[in-house]
Amino acid sequence: MRAVVIDEAGVLPTVQDVPDPACPPGGVVLDVSATGVCRSDWHAWQGHDPVPLPHVPGHELAGTVREVGEGVTRWRVGDRVTTPFVCGCGACPTCAAGDSQVCPQQTQPGFTGWGSWAERVALHAADHNLVALPDGLDDVHAAALGCRFATAYRALVAHGGVQPGQWVAVHGAGGAGLSAVLIARALGARAVAVDLAPAALDRARTLGADAALDARGLTPEQVGEAVHDLTDGGAHVSLDAFGAPSAAVASVLSLRRRGRHVQVGLLLGDAARTGLPMDRVVAWELAVHGTHGLAAHDYPAMLQLITGDAGGPGIPLDGLVGRVVGLDDAPAALADLATGGGGITVIRP
Repeated sequence: MRAVVIDEAGVLPTVQDVPDPACPPGGVVLDVSATGVCRSDWHAWQGHDPVPLPHVPGHELAGTVREVGEGVTRWRVGDRVTTPFVCGCGACPTCAAGDSQVCPQQTQPGFTGWGSWAERVALHAADHNLVALPDGLDDVHAAALGCRFATAYRALVAHGGVQPGQWVAVHGAGGAGLSAVLIARALGARAVAVDLAPAALDRARTLGADAALDARGLTPEQVGEAVHDLTDGGAHVSLDAFGAPSAAVASVLSLRRRGRHVQVGLLLGDAARTGLPMDRVVAWELAVHGTHGLAAHDYPAMLQLITGDAGGPGIPLDGLVGRVVGLDDAPAALADLATGGGGITVIRP
């Protein structure tokens, strides 16, 4: 099969012919229909989140079951599916408690094994991790959900507890941040987007952000004060959807009393031990959450919110996808993530 292969950290990947993936016991092999280009892939390529080399990235995907492994009972060849980027083992106490997104034996396509920037990909524990795609959701939009949208959904629903009329501050208007704007609006909340790129802020406004803050030249303290002014006292929920120390601090300082900060963006390397304004956290009784994807059993509720089957207006996903490219253009799309702000790029292998 053809796949995008990283041979050396920081060196542009190439499209190569590589062996087909073997189908694991209890797992499946998918024909990849579409797969997202995510900043997490960029971190792995740069060596910030090291992976064994050579390596095929890709963890946001939609596809069709090509081969079914021994022991799989719920899926058949030809089924159209997606999967969380964190695949739980399905057998441990953590998975039994419904928390597969933090399974200690988790597998992650594109990180623990070769991923979906290829014509085919192998997935583990299929009965536990695969999600059937509704007929009305096309492959490109389904692939755009797998990491950034699903993570933003859990951040706002499970951790943020967002309610209608509340304010959500979104620091970083890339794929995760734009997803958060869409989800906040679908939940009846109001959103303010914060970014350094005017194009990203324009896209956030187009997708329904009630306010947009250009943070160029502002300190985290100034960003926090500006968000307080825009939201009449601070956000109820605030996300660092980019993954930078300054964005994390600004997110906490954007909150009103008893607000909730959710760390969505990855903080790696020297930033992994980022300090937060804990004096404000204590004095204002703020909550600080991490979030790490979405378990497969929570996907139906997310999909119903998107399609409108949950009783709301639904979520239009057209504006979330910036462009669709072929496998040959994927390496350049990976390099483009250094600037961000263009919506989600999706590869059609």
